[in-house]
Amino acid sequence: MSTPFQRKLATIAQEQYASYRFLRENQSPLLEQIERYWTETGHAFEGVEPPWSAVFVSWCVKQAGATSAQFKFSARHSAFVYEAIKNADQPNAAFRGHAVSEYPPKLGDILQNNRAGNRFDFAYASQHSGYVSHSAIVMEVGTDNHGRYLRTIGGNESDSVGMKEVRLDSEGLVANLQGLYISVLECAL
Repeated sequence: MSTPFQRKLATIAQEQYASYRFLRENQSPLLEQIERYWTETGHAFEGVEPPWSAVFVSWCVKQAGATSAQFKFSARHSAFVYEAIKNADQPNAAFRGHAVSEYPPKLGDILQNNRAGNRFDFAYASQHSGYVSHSAIVMEVGTDNHGRYLRTIGGNESDSVGMKEVRLDSEGLVANLQGLYISVLECAL
């Protein structure tokens, strides 16, 4: 069963997707919204050339009501992932990082994956706070005629706010056959 915070986080991501999925990052009003992602999470807006996917996730988490003590609002996915992994064994932590092979994602979690041809794994992520990656918010977990799946919404996906489908195995774990996925941040709020 999901919590009110988890549902709110997924809803915020869905609303961003509904509003901006047909626009590219250099088109109004998405361009102005991207500036809000940066500035409302405490970062200077430098245009759309720098990747903005981490500030998208950070902004959604902040809009859902998380504080800076609960989530590291960052322009780098690896920074908030590193903090969540450090908090994995903390019972009161708002976000806890897990290996994709050990934790089945649920609504409101954040799924991290490799980007730019990298092949980082969970062990690497647990020791480093600065590397190129991507992450998106889990907004649905379900079953269809092909088996189990989840859907994520993320920023800077094909230069817009995008949705992806990820297949799950029979235990609900991310089917990570090609080593694309690094970690799942459990949303414990």
